[in-house]
Amino acid sequence: MAAALTLAERGRGRTAPNPNVGCVIVRDGQVVGRGWTQPSGRPHAEAVALAEAGAAARGATAYVTLEPCAHQSPRGPACSKLLVEAGVAHVVIALGDPDPRTDGGGIALLEAAGIAVTHGVLAAEARQTTAGFLARQALDRPQVTLKLATSLDGCIALANGESRWITGPEARAHAHLERARHEAILVGRGTLDADAPRLDVRLSGLEARSPRRVLLSASHHPCNDGISSRQTHRGPHRQEPVTRSCESDDWVMIDSPQSIEGLRNVDHILVEGGAATAASFLASDLVDRLLLYRAPIVIGGKPALGDIGLAHLADAHDRWRLVDARRLGSDRLEVYLRRREAI
Repeated sequence: MAAALTLAERGRGRTAPNPNVGCVIVRDGQVVGRGWTQPSGRPHAEAVALAEAGAAARGATAYVTLEPCAHQSPRGPACSKLLVEAGVAHVVIALGDPDPRTDGGGIALLEAAGIAVTHGVLAAEARQTTAGFLARQALDRPQVTLKLATSLDGCIALANGESRWITGPEARAHAHLERARHEAILVGRGTLDADAPRLDVRLSGLEARSPRRVLLSASHHPCNDGISSRQTHRGPHRQEPVTRSCESDDWVMIDSPQSIEGLRNVDHILVEGGAATAASFLASDLVDRLLLYRAPIVIGGKPALGDIGLAHLADAHDRWRLVDARRLGSDRLEVYLRRREAI
């Protein structure tokens, strides 16, 4: 299952609105098939692994990070039916699928066909791997990761605004890897005006995984006046964020943190700056994951955050759980998850 979870990570940021899933098929102690959900969500991980395994799948055990889907789609068959047709003997599942089109139906279909099913294996790890899909299902919005790169005294720039570079090359490379794992990346208007960030992925081989760029701004778009704009709707009550075009560069513009729920095919969004934008997402309690890069310097400049709406210091405790810590060159990275009951 750990290998299947590693495969699932390869699809993170590329499979929405489908979940990023990994699958490993084992027969007689040998791996005969591997797969992960492909870009845009098809084919599914199970279909890829079964195609690689071929006839060796009969009598094998399939390890899947999420319950195999039970619904037929115009884009492909139900994975639970594919596993039945392939003749697998045992399916090991990390997490149940909360999508109401499956939600236990995949397990029921497998068991009705006489296939042994084990579920709950490495479930906690699978929740982290599939967090974007789970957030969309439970909260009707993407998983939000907030990235902060600060000095030891919690500053993101000198008093004069200079901010390049606080962290070293290893930390910046890791931040670009994080960009590649998100469908969208967001900054505020102040960051756009001050830094004109490219917000792309500049790691060899991963350039094509640059995320969609989102601007949080209540004012007019930064491009020249008179540009064309379009506005679409997801339904009678919910509106797609305004999408505007600036020469060859496309931006999606939203006017509040809550508007991220309307971003289509985005299950993971990375918030990169600046201080007011970071504070607004924290004040709205929309941050699910915090990436804190800290450089061993003291600069006494501009703080990383403004007011996030806490009335009492006690309210700040027991909100965050440390899940990773490591050194990146001379810098230190800490990763925290927001404690939530919903996901």
